[in-house]
Amino acid sequence: MFEVSELMVAHYHGQTWNASEIAGSLGVNYKTAQHYLDILTGSFMIRSLPPWTENLGKRVRKAPRIYLRDSGLFHALQRIGSMSDLQAHPKLGASWEGMALEHVLRVLRAEPGEAFHWATHGGAELDLLLVRGEERWGFEFKYADAPRTTKSMRAALNTVRLDRLFVVYPGEQDYTLDDRISVLALRNIEGLSRNTKARVARPTRRDGGRTE
Repeated sequence: MFEVSELMVAHYHGQTWNASEIAGSLGVNYKTAQHYLDILTGSFMIRSLPPWTENLGKRVRKAPRIYLRDSGLFHALQRIGSMSDLQAHPKLGASWEGMALEHVLRVLRAEPGEAFHWATHGGAELDLLLVRGEERWGFEFKYADAPRTTKSMRAALNTVRLDRLFVVYPGEQDYTLDDRISVLALRNIEGLSRNTKARVARPTRRDGGRTE
């Protein structure tokens, strides 16, 4: 049963946890399904990212978002055996999100109570919110060649009152989308840990600040 629960968790990698749905699939009650998650989280197999539920005037999702912390285990459970398999797999984006999120949290040495996700029932969301004192940094993880600004980013920036929003991607060059939105190569995350003011290099804008 526990192995089956791991497979179910792999299906929810990068998604909001739904204990009732998991319980129904496994034929157990809600509390048992939640207990499975607690065990996997306590053993550091699962990252359970709590929701940011500050009173923001919007209906926000109050369940955690979950990730398998080991990308290799996630790929094994998804039967992804090679890079070509991964590139063609529908979970490619989720794989990138989980790997990049773990890297950011490790490099920035995020403490318990500092890391959250944010999502509304209307579809706006933020992959990662780091709250340190009065400072709020948002992170979106995009497996794309040249990420651009989206309506969801704008909603997160303004509603959550972010100081900065970083869009982390697998490219090499950092660039700016807006005064508070920067695209950051994953390889350059270490620069944020060395610079608490997050002064990312800002070449010419790619999209003129347009919103998709």
